[in-house]
Amino acid sequence: MINEIFLMNGYGIYVWSAFAFTIFNFVLLYFIIQIQYIKEKNKFVSKFGTLNSKRAAFAKSQSINKEILSNTSSI
Repeated sequence: MINEIFLMNGYGIYVWSAFAFTIFNFVLLYFIIQIQYIKEKNKFVSKFGTLNSKRAAFAKSQSINKEILSNTSSI
């Protein structure tokens, strides 16, 4: 029974290797995106932190910055 699931009439090696390749790439892509997100978030926070109070208030009023700031609790 278990052998039939793994072997799949001789096609098991192709099916399971394709499945493993797909899962591996999804996990790799997730970590790459996570690292890029953290870098971009840090760049935004460092740029936003250097603004004076007048420019900071203007930046907070912009819609794109509101979306970004809504996801960060440290600002």
